[in-house]
Amino acid sequence: MTTENAIPEGYRADAKGCLVPESMIKPIDRARDELVQELARQAKGVSDSLRDFKAKVFADINAFVDLSAEQYDVKLGGKKGNLTLFSFDGAFKVQVAIAEHMVFDERLQAAKHLIDECIIDWSQGSRDEIKVLVQSAFQTDKEGKINTGRVLALRRLDIRDEKWQKAMQAIGESLQVVGSKEYVRFYERIGNTDQYRPISLDVAAV
Repeated sequence: MTTENAIPEGYRADAKGCLVPESMIKPIDRARDELVQELARQAKGVSDSLRDFKAKVFADINAFVDLSAEQYDVKLGGKKGNLTLFSFDGAFKVQVAIAEHMVFDERLQAAKHLIDECIIDWSQGSRDEIKVLVQSAFQTDKEGKINTGRVLALRRLDIRDEKWQKAMQAIGESLQVVGSKEYVRFYERIGNTDQYRPISLDVAAV
């Protein structure tokens, strides 16, 4: 292995770190290297610009929300939450959303045990659709994680069973917010309609 500073003149390091005489590198390999290096440098520049743009967007929006709140003698602190801003002519809109990352603690296991007891208590063949929903709710993905939405959907079922209600309470109390992430999206109106198309900042989508 070698480093860029240790490469002697007339040599290049390959992907494994081995030194290769430049005279042995084919012209097409040199051309490919130059192309990839140049495009990667440009991509890093665009990535840095997007990072700076994102920081400026949130700073500007937070400052505007504070300015708007001051019209009513209100001072806001911390994150501003979900909001949508429109241009005066309605041609553009900016949406800010906060997505919370939620996980279940150990109380979910107690809830699952209570639910299993409910299913056993219910007569054979009854409420089969509930059994399917429960099985689906507690299935794990490839990373061993449980889908939060499917588990919480069980709480919307209108079941008066006391043990079931206790399980639903355990589910609610086991849910913990461990973090959040802010997103900003930009849209432009389609003609004179009330429909908007996203202004993509994703290279794959433009």
